[in-house]
Amino acid sequence: MKKLRILVSGRVQGVGFRYSTYALALEIGDIYGRVWNNDDGTVEILAQSDDSAKMAKFIQEIRKGPSRFAKVTYVDVTMTRFDDFTDFRMAN
Repeated sequence: MKKLRILVSGRVQGVGFRYSTYALALEIGDIYGRVWNNDDGTVEILAQSDDSAKMAKFIQEIRKGPSRFAKVTYVDVTMTRFDDFTDFRMAN
């Protein structure tokens, strides 16, 4: 199981980024986790999947900005540990 922490910077709050990320995870399938806004203006995502190709596609789409109103300037992806998720949800 690949578990990642994805920190996204840019114009990513107030533009539907969390909802678009949620919809993207559902569209790709087999991506589980959480997405939320941080106080510093970034969006944070915890994502897990057994399917490396689906996870790679998820990250690729996040880098593009899943919302047409968003402008992603930086994405930091790190492997991490967290309890398993059974779905994908927006937090906050």
